[in-house]
Amino acid sequence: MRAPTFVRRIPFLSHATSVWLRLRLNEVGPLLALICVSGLGYAFFALAHEVGEGSTEALDRRILLALRNPADLSDPIGPPWLEETMRDITGLGSVFTIVLLTVAVAAYLALSGKRRVGLFVVGAVGGGELVSTVLKLFYHRPRPDLVPHGMDVFTASFPSGHAMMSAIAYLTLATLIARIDRHRRVKALVLALGVAMTLLVGISRIYLGVHWPSDVLAGWCIGAAWAALCWFVALQLQRSGGVEAPDPPPPE
Repeated sequence: MRAPTFVRRIPFLSHATSVWLRLRLNEVGPLLALICVSGLGYAFFALAHEVGEGSTEALDRRILLALRNPADLSDPIGPPWLEETMRDITGLGSVFTIVLLTVAVAAYLALSGKRRVGLFVVGAVGGGELVSTVLKLFYHRPRPDLVPHGMDVFTASFPSGHAMMSAIAYLTLATLIARIDRHRRVKALVLALGVAMTLLVGISRIYLGVHWPSDVLAGWCIGAAWAALCWFVALQLQRSGGVEAPDPPPPE
C-alpha cells in the first residue's frame, strides 16, 4: 500500500508514513499490540512512582488485612482447603513451572517443524525473566511484614515475579494458540484461560501475604506489556520470514 501523493511530497510525513506501513500499523494486530505496550508500560511506571511516594501503602495494608482473620493474622480468611489451593495455584507462576512449560512448548514446536517459533518463545520468556530480575534489583522493595507469609520467599517484592512471568508465559502461549486455530470459540477459550491463569496466580500471591497488592498489579502491567511487545515483534518477524507463519486454516 502506497501513501497518498500529497503525503509523499512532504518529507517528514512521507518518512513517518513509510515507517507506519513498514511496521504494519495500518493493520489491527500490530497496532493493537503497540497500543498495549505503550499503555501498560506507562501504567507500570506510573504505579512504580506512586509506590515510591508511599501513596499505595494505605490501600495495600487494608487489602492484606481484609484477607486475614483479625484475631489471628497468620490465618487467611476462608476454609483450610482454600489456603492449600492458593499454594497450588501460586506454583503455576513459579520459575520451575514456567521453565518446564516453556521448554515443553518449545520442544513441541521444534518437532512440529516450527523451530524458530520455539526459539522465539524461549527468548520471550527468558527475556521476561531477566527483566523481572533487573526490576526487582532496581526497586528493591521489601516484602510485606504486616502478616505472616503463607510460604517462603527469597527475592524483593516489586514487581511480583509470579504475576509478571505468568502474564508473559500464559498470555504469549494463549495468543500463539489463538493465532494458529481457526475456530473463534477456541480462540476465545485459550485467551480466557491465559488471562484467568494470570489473574489467579497474582491473587494467590496477595492471599498468601507474600506480596503487596501493588506489587501484583505492577507485575500484571509489565508482564502483559512484555507479552504484547513480543507479540508485536513476532508479527514483524512472520512477515519478514524470521519465524514461521501460522499454518493456513484447513478448508471448511
